[in-house]
Order: sequence, then C-alpha cells, then structure tokens
Amino acid sequence: MEIFKSWLVEKFIAHRGFFNNEDIPENSLPAFEKAIEKGYAIELDVHVISDGTVVVFHDSKLGRMTGQDGYLKNLKADDLKNYKLAGTEYTIPTFQEVLDFVNGRTPILVEIKSENVKVGADEAKIYEVLKNYSGEYAVQSFNPFSIEWFKNNAPEVIRGLLSAKFAKNMTDRPKSWIKRLALRKMWFNKRAQPQFIAYNVLDLPSRFVKAHKCKGLPILGWTVKSQTQYLEIVKYVDNIIFQDFEPSI
Repeated sequence: MEIFKSWLVEKFIAHRGFFNNEDIPENSLPAFEKAIEKGYAIELDVHVISDGTVVVFHDSKLGRMTGQDGYLKNLKADDLKNYKLAGTEYTIPTFQEVLDFVNGRTPILVEIKSENVKVGADEAKIYEVLKNYSGEYAVQSFNPFSIEWFKNNAPEVIRGLLSAKFAKNMTDRPKSWIKRLALRKMWFNKRAQPQFIAYNVLDLPSRFVKAHKCKGLPILGWTVKSQTQYLEIVKYVDNIIFQDFEPSI
C-alpha cells in the first residue's frame, strides 16, 4: 500500500467514532455507525481484559464512561453487559463485535492501550482478532514496543507511533519523566520503525515531527476539535483525527 495515497491520508478519521456522549457514546456501535454514515474512517481504542477478551474502550478506569468504580482490566466478557455507556442502553463492545459490525464499510485506526515494556501477550491477542479481518485498518500506540512487536510479528499491518510533548494536564501522560522524554523525542523509532506518526495538535509545530516528515512519514494530528484549529495546524499534518465538529477542506 502506498501510504500517501491511502485512507490514512485521504479520509478524515473520527476520534472514537462520531459521538456526543449523550445518546451516542464514544467507542460504541452507534458512534461507529454514525461515522460510517458520514463517510469518515474510525479511530478506536482496545484493551485486553482479565479473561483475554479484547474490548473497545478508552480509559483504564470504568468511572467516566459507566459511572461505576473499578478497572477495565479486571472485567471478564460476561461482565460487559453490566456496564452501560454514558447512561445509555449501549454496553462496552468486544473488538470482534466491532469488526463484525463495521465489516469493511470504512477503515479503522486501532489504538493499542499499553504502557508495558514487556510486550507480546496483549499484542498477540489483538492480532488474533485482526488477522482475519478483510477491511482496511492500521494500528497505533504510544508504546513503541507494541509497534515493534507488529513490525516483527505482523509486518503486513500498517503501524504508527503516537506522541506529544506530554504536558501536565494530558490524560495519558506517562508518570516517568524519562519515558516522557524518550517518547516525545521518539528515541525508539529505529527499533519500532513506524510507518506514520500521530502527534498532539496542541504541540505543533514540533521539530521532532518535522524531522520525521522530512524522512517521508505521513503525519496525523490528534485530536482536532474545531475547524479553526484544523486550519491552524493543517500545514503541519497530512490528515487529522477529529472530534466534536465536522471538518471541511
């Protein structure tokens, strides 16, 4: 696949689907259906829970989206029906359910939620779900070791690295300052060999991003939340992951 002529560059990507967290929750089947209806690609988040099931959900904690205490990783597949998303009837979907639902109707950008240096087990489970999917997709992660696993074990999968300056108010900010520095400067890219970079638009322009763009890697900007913001950063990126508005060129 020539990546600069692919959907990763040519199709706007809806962050966690097209949602409002009222009647359409993020990372839910109706959010994905709405994105498909509007002609967007879909970005979603995956975790592996305690029984090995891969599920689609952003946070490590359940509270924000379900109103219930606890950690997502402690759940089993049978528990998912007990956790309603944003007060709606919709529950946490499994990754397989989402792939069956989308069924190739639009491309999917899969964010792997992992901070472990020791990788392999979760990535293998995620790939086991993905490998027979006939639709277009790519994977991305903040964890360069997850991306390296795909390079070594599933090289046919398009892979990208997420990065940022990791400001203090950033939700997914690593606790270790040395990890933040390494990820910000993308020191592990020689090992991971990402095929695209996804960077926080609040931190653009960035000399680290510019260096990778000069090497021929597409740059995705996340998460763009207004047309004004899009127009401010479009010269630095090749495509955007967006939320809360509908972008126009």
